[in-house]
Amino acid sequence: MHKFAKTCYGLAATGTLVGGWYLLKSLGGQSDQYSVVRAGNTVAPSDYATRPLISREQNMQRLESEDFDVLVLGGGATGSGVALDAVSRGLKTAMIEKYDFSSGTSSRSTKLIHGGVRYLQKAVFNFDIAQYRMVKEALQERANLLDIAPHLSYPLPIMLPVYKWWLVPYYWAGIKAYDFVAGKQTLKRSYYLPKKEALKLFPMLKKDALVGALVYYDGQHNDARMNISICITAARLGAAIANHTEVIELKKKPDVDGQDKVCGAVLRDRLTGKEFEVKAKCVINATGPYTDFVRKMDNANIREICQPSSGVHIVLPDYYSPDAMGLLDPSTSDGRVIFFLPWQKHTLAGTTDNKCGLTDFPTPTEEEVEFILQEIKKYLNKDVEVRRGDVLAAWSGIRPLVSDPNAKDTQSVARNHIIEVSPSNLVTIAGGKWTTYRHMAEETVDKAVTVCDLTPKSGSKTLGLPLDGAHEWTPTLHIRLVQDFGLESEVAQHLANTYGDKAFKVAKYAKISGHRWPVVGKRLHSEFPYIEAEIIYACREYAVTALDILARRTRLAFLNVYAAEEALPKVVEIMSEQLGWSKAKQKEETDHAMLFLQREMGLNLNKDRGQNVPINFTKDEINKHSKMFKQLDMDGNGFITVNDLRKHFKSTGEKVTENQIHDILSEVDVGKNAQVDFGEFLQLMSALRTGAVANSRLAMAARLTGQKIDVARSGGGV
Repeated sequence: MHKFAKTCYGLAATGTLVGGWYLLKSLGGQSDQYSVVRAGNTVAPSDYATRPLISREQNMQRLESEDFDVLVLGGGATGSGVALDAVSRGLKTAMIEKYDFSSGTSSRSTKLIHGGVRYLQKAVFNFDIAQYRMVKEALQERANLLDIAPHLSYPLPIMLPVYKWWLVPYYWAGIKAYDFVAGKQTLKRSYYLPKKEALKLFPMLKKDALVGALVYYDGQHNDARMNISICITAARLGAAIANHTEVIELKKKPDVDGQDKVCGAVLRDRLTGKEFEVKAKCVINATGPYTDFVRKMDNANIREICQPSSGVHIVLPDYYSPDAMGLLDPSTSDGRVIFFLPWQKHTLAGTTDNKCGLTDFPTPTEEEVEFILQEIKKYLNKDVEVRRGDVLAAWSGIRPLVSDPNAKDTQSVARNHIIEVSPSNLVTIAGGKWTTYRHMAEETVDKAVTVCDLTPKSGSKTLGLPLDGAHEWTPTLHIRLVQDFGLESEVAQHLANTYGDKAFKVAKYAKISGHRWPVVGKRLHSEFPYIEAEIIYACREYAVTALDILARRTRLAFLNVYAAEEALPKVVEIMSEQLGWSKAKQKEETDHAMLFLQREMGLNLNKDRGQNVPINFTKDEINKHSKMFKQLDMDGNGFITVNDLRKHFKSTGEKVTENQIHDILSEVDVGKNAQVDFGEFLQLMSALRTGAVANSRLAMAARLTGQKIDVARSGGGV
């Protein structure tokens, strides 16, 4: 019996169920505590939502010239949450991030706002009150996050298919326990579906032996935008925030007892190279996977507390999943859990979980991608061919797990957090999960107030505090954008669900399209609803590199790495106009972005995979492919060149640019000698047959010789 089944079996079994019920019932009152706190919570100044943002340069000036109560190191979910909590209490707050806000783990999550179904195993099997409280806290924070950012988050039903009758009661008990722990904060009640109804909702599901399915609800969000919204909210409340700024030294001075205490840090602006000192009564280390790196700035001999764990996700086309139903695989071949979720009109699958070293450039591996694909195949019917070539993007994130020295693998390392105060008063917040960022921040600032003798004007105010864009957002806001500005409906929905009530400010930057419809809003890429105006707006929200746009202000790099590559020149062009980049700077940004796409988003992942597929054709198939090849070999030289393709497209009447012709040839030109021989052509056709390559414009041209074809980018995978 696999681990997830054991969890549910334990809930259904009489002795464990009684014990578990006693545990849940005895601690169930905590949700009421949340309600009471929220009812008595008065948020910070009512006009903060409309306060203008100061520029990055002004923020840097503040960091250099002012003294702060709190300096937060790290601009991920936890760090930005700490900054928001501190500034909303009236503490003078600063926050810095080495790269861009949410550039690390916080933008590379599974996009779920959840309590952790599998963590109930430890709570119930082991009668573990700490694990129970972690799950309950996460479920309460889940409800709060959906409430304070309704434009960025929403409930998502997740299906758990069942292929053995005896597993139904076990899974049912586990899912119902999840509902019970959530209490009043339950999003929607879970339910059971018979086979026929399950297939209606998830038609891609494997039919053989399916007996039914359970459906439960968790939250989903745009993680990077959520993170940035937290940062912007803190900035509007008065925090000095700066991205692309790193800490290089902690500053200390003796207290009245002669003990050295942290009193600030030396920072480096990574854009200019300038170094300067920031003074602060309290420094909070919220650097995620870099936790121990900063702790060792304080004490080089200190014991490490953070165990980095790599998690890889892949993105597939939308047709792999329904629009509004996720899937949970509770029993992967190595005992872990895989999610298969609709996200941003694509399908997200992951994650793996492996111990790793610390790196600025986490890179997915071909083995991890193949593992996820193999797990997906187990749950999809035979009509859905799971092709390696359909992977549109792949990325790795490093989770900052709090390490357990007795753990044999990272599965047994829980993501509950710890708060540590060093002898020099460096406050460290480590571990935790996206969903609980706010509560972690509250506890961290509480601790900082105590140990650093800070004097806030109030207690925490972040429970129920609307994030940037949430104040005037409504589910029908996109209609006003369509009617007031003449935007496409899809674009308007995207803007409303990304920027909330700030979508109107974005729309004001939109240029006239020159068409009857839409009136305004030029798309950054034809396949996505992102518009050029978003780049201009993002520059006012501290975007200063092309990657800030491609990876976080939009999610192009995460959704389709080829589309990101194609949009890159336009991104650089517009940012150059906004930020005054020189030609050299434009090239630098282009090169840096391409390296990121190749190394971290899977653009070069297993680049030669199509070349390694065995060629195994029959004689008739080889003759067929030979005829196709000769139809493109217009000059009869035994290989296909750029000149052959020019003649071919001219004969078909297809208008193709020189750049497109060169791109089409280079997709197949293994030898990089500006020609494709018959061996390379056969290798391509073999890769297409096996699914190692999803699409090829050259192959399509050969197949449809004499017909007019669409030579737009094929959309093939990484």
